[in-house]
Amino acid sequence: MPNNNTLTINNLKLEYRAVGDIRSRKKTIVMLHEGLGCVSLWNDFPERLAEATGWRVITYSRSGYGSSSPCDLPRPLTYMHDEAFEVLPAVLDRVGFDGGILLGHSDGASIAAMYAGAHSDDRLRGLVLIAPHFFIEPAGLEAIERARIAFVNGDLRPRLEKHHKENIDCAFWGWCNAWLDPDFERWDIREHLSDIAQPVLAIQGVNDEYGSLEQLDELEAYCRASVARFIIPNCGHAPHREKPAATLGAIHALINRLP
Repeated sequence: MPNNNTLTINNLKLEYRAVGDIRSRKKTIVMLHEGLGCVSLWNDFPERLAEATGWRVITYSRSGYGSSSPCDLPRPLTYMHDEAFEVLPAVLDRVGFDGGILLGHSDGASIAAMYAGAHSDDRLRGLVLIAPHFFIEPAGLEAIERARIAFVNGDLRPRLEKHHKENIDCAFWGWCNAWLDPDFERWDIREHLSDIAQPVLAIQGVNDEYGSLEQLDELEAYCRASVARFIIPNCGHAPHREKPAATLGAIHALINRLP
């Protein structure tokens, strides 16, 4: 049965959920959601991941998402750095992360990569980066602009509101306005990749509208740790939703290779 609870970090309440063997602190996967995500938007993927691996799987919603505390708007352009350096370390300690991997999607993958590059954390055994962003691409900004139009004029707002409820404006505008801010065009986290010490699995769909395979090229160029690519044809920005079986298989293979 899933264990739903709340963490208090820096006076903020963050919803979190644990599935699988909740006693398994040395075999834990902590999942970091995308820029419009939250605990519930992972759907049943955490349960499937726990079943496939036998590991404990933890998801949590960052502030401004899901049922967590709201955030102030506008979000600072350093919001992903702030999560990686200030919030995530406390989350890992509070959930009893004694060993395992970080699995991040999109913004969450960027946060996971920055955390791994900035912290010499002996508990961390590997990284799974799904559709990661390390630098800005014009096509990605164009996709975000299309999302903005769909939120204002289409059905994106009510679809997201089911998951974010009172946080809907924090979730969408905090993400959208940060990425479309002209000053954000200089955002680049490649410098953090060279200090990642753990094996990395990078998963991306060929048809990802938010980022090209050049993101993975740069990961391999900068990262001194081993990087395994898993490229999925006929797949967009969310391989865990669009191609869950293939994504689960790749993650399970990484875990089997870990020391």
